[in-house]
Amino acid sequence: MKNSKNYLLAKHFSHIYIEREIISHPITKIILDKFPNSVLVEIDNYKEVFSRPRQNYKLQEISKKLILAKKKGEFLYPGPPLCHDFGYNHFYYTSLILNCIFSCDYCFLKGMYSSANIVIFVNIEDYFEEIDSVLKRHPLYLSVSYDTDIMAFEKIVPFCTMFIEYATSRKDLTIEIRTKTANYEVLQSLKPPENVILAWTLSPQEIIEEFEHKTPSLSARLDAIKKAIENEWNVRLCFDPILFTNNWKEIYLKFINNVFEEIQPSKITDISVGVFRIPKDFLKRMKKVFKNEITLFPYEEENGVFTYPYELKKEMMDFFISNLSKFVPKSKFFVI
Repeated sequence: MKNSKNYLLAKHFSHIYIEREIISHPITKIILDKFPNSVLVEIDNYKEVFSRPRQNYKLQEISKKLILAKKKGEFLYPGPPLCHDFGYNHFYYTSLILNCIFSCDYCFLKGMYSSANIVIFVNIEDYFEEIDSVLKRHPLYLSVSYDTDIMAFEKIVPFCTMFIEYATSRKDLTIEIRTKTANYEVLQSLKPPENVILAWTLSPQEIIEEFEHKTPSLSARLDAIKKAIENEWNVRLCFDPILFTNNWKEIYLKFINNVFEEIQPSKITDISVGVFRIPKDFLKRMKKVFKNEITLFPYEEENGVFTYPYELKKEMMDFFISNLSKFVPKSKFFVI
């Protein structure tokens, strides 16, 4: 699918489960107004639906249901070692939405949750309160799009806009919004704050078609990036994960050249690079549901993480970085 704009509202969310405690929350109303024909089901706790046993993940992916809930407990989590910290001492992530509208074969979410349904925690004000509390102790680098693609949901719930407006007045806060969406227009009316980074994950079109189901094309993502740069946003390019597949060298070489035919390297804030890697337990769960080129590869394990064998990983990284450095200085690279 080349354009996710209409897809988000058309195929999914025939049923919406709502915790009784947040039925009257303003964000709940914003969301429900987008789905006047959905069947509404009141529940006591989102885990009744999201965490129940013996769910059919593949069937749920065809028609995802929406669950509206109140987040309780922790609001911020330390950034995992498998992710780039971009040189920040205090790297955290937060999850306002669980699961993603897209369906990438390599996504760790497929092994993290037993459900393909979407959970939205509507109480964003509690997240802001917790962030303010942390900022009193130290600066914070915060990924707000770790367990989902928050920008892809912006037409359903305006969390992206709300986080950007919130960050504008918090000088010790830096937020990253990572996305594969092409729907830049949801942000184009906003003034770009210096402490907000829009981070696009980019892959070759061949990889998108084979493994990144329901995501926008490479050309659509590049068009969105060009618009963001023109409007003076900080833009990060994420070449992560790099995947091993047939003819990978030819595919990725053409891809790198294609990207920088469209994007002026000097306008990019920085770049992240990494090959596919995933916690052992997540891959084990994915294999039970999905039998494909990603899950069946003979990875090597190190400290509970599966990734490509050392020599292959080194060859892939050396090849990619060597060709990437023809366009962008290595001082802008973050490699994992």
